[in-house]
Amino acid sequence: MASSKILVFLTALLLPFSFYLSPPGIHAQAKITSPNYIIQMPNLNSGAGIPSSAGYKLDTTIGQTAPGLYSSTGYLVRSGFQYIHSIIPFSFSMSNFLINFGTLMPGTPVTRTSTLVVSAGGAGGYRVTAREAGYLQTSTGKTIPDSTCDAGTCSETAAGVWSLATTYGFGYNMSGNDAPSDFIDGTYFRQFANAALSEGDQSVMSSVNVGRDRTATITYKVNVSAVQAAGSYQNRVLFTAIPSF
Repeated sequence: MASSKILVFLTALLLPFSFYLSPPGIHAQAKITSPNYIIQMPNLNSGAGIPSSAGYKLDTTIGQTAPGLYSSTGYLVRSGFQYIHSIIPFSFSMSNFLINFGTLMPGTPVTRTSTLVVSAGGAGGYRVTAREAGYLQTSTGKTIPDSTCDAGTCSETAAGVWSLATTYGFGYNMSGNDAPSDFIDGTYFRQFANAALSEGDQSVMSSVNVGRDRTATITYKVNVSAVQAAGSYQNRVLFTAIPSF
């Protein structure tokens, strides 16, 4: 019998883009250039900001060419500095940061779940990636391998069916919004990308569209054989959420 525990740590990366330009002596003209940049059709505003009171909050654009909301079949164009504020701010949350499989019995698979929730308003959507620090292992170096599924074909990049109680190892399944398409149903599992083997982070959720409260479930699964060494096994899984603007 072996007792296993996974410590799941979350890192959310927010990558905002800001561009500041204030060279001396600028005046209105058709083009602004320097050795490092070219700005076509520059526009200098006479005023902008976010005036507010107890009853309202208003974004303003004064002097910009053609601000406003424009629409047609298949698209919306929001023109104006006020639209720099995303309608859907980026956020990422995750339940169950500490996964404890308890005492494992040989040939008896155990599963645990966490819920991932993403809101993303950037034009490029978002993705969430994951990787494990290494194998599930004890302080003395005994390891539980990553599962290769029933047919021995699943990896960190491709899911496979894992339904037999005689298939051993550690893996995960994704279901819900924006999960990778190779997780066809609840029997399909992957290995985590293994940082100790220099494997690159893999997407567990992704979309090129904006969305609010996109929710997916990750199911962790572990199964050990009768010859697995007893002990307390641990691992760390890092999740990184990345918006695209």
